Amino acid sequence: MATLTPSTAPYAEAARTDAQAEDQIGIMLVDDHAIVRQGLRSILERERDLRVLAEASTAAEASTVVGRVRPDVVLLDLKLSTTSDSEGLALCAQLVAAHPDLAVLVLTTFLDEQLVMSAVRAGAKGYVVKDVDTSGLVRAIRDVSRGGSAFDARSAAAIVRGLNAPAPEEHRQLTEREREVLALLARGLSNRAIGERLYISETTAKFHVGNILRKLGVSRRAEAVYEASKLGVI
Repeated sequence: MATLTPSTAPYAEAARTDAQAEDQIGIMLVDDHAIVRQGLRSILERERDLRVLAEASTAAEASTVVGRVRPDVVLLDLKLSTTSDSEGLALCAQLVAAHPDLAVLVLTTFLDEQLVMSAVRAGAKGYVVKDVDTSGLVRAIRDVSRGGSAFDARSAAAIVRGLNAPAPEEHRQLTEREREVLALLARGLSNRAIGERLYISETTAKFHVGNILRKLGVSRRAEAVYEASKLGVI
């Protein structure tokens, strides 16, 4: 279950009121590792203008708690489970749609241009990698809370590469078989399971998955599903 600061929802609401009165930036931490959340809390609450209002370890918990504690900034990891490298992308889009004034700052270990671009398209106001130094992270939180954006040097470079890359137009050329494979990918099936469903070998299924990733301009299965859903392919 989600962890509210320090223990109950009513107290979290009271803490939020205090934060507003003191012109503090209210933060919610979303990461599946408790030790990471504890470390972030310890670092951030050394700053007089920052206060951690709540924590969540899953997308479902975050969706429930964010409306209750009303943070200014959600510090979000993209990988919230062992089965997906980018579950946080869908959560980011959901939170931004439901709370337009909320600033989502991605804090993750993953970095490539497609993932950064996907985060921006999902509504993230910033993207920093977890080895960022403390001052850089604090500065990023302050920047997005004021309505600005915040990208560390590598994330900014990834955006530039993504903007300069050719648009992935080949999604219109997905074959009927590739669309069938993509539909099963969206259900979380493995290459072997896809092969069994479509009466093809695991090697052939893997070949189709590779073609789908290439045509959609992504490098991971979860990203393919996310991109295809945005493009209306599935």
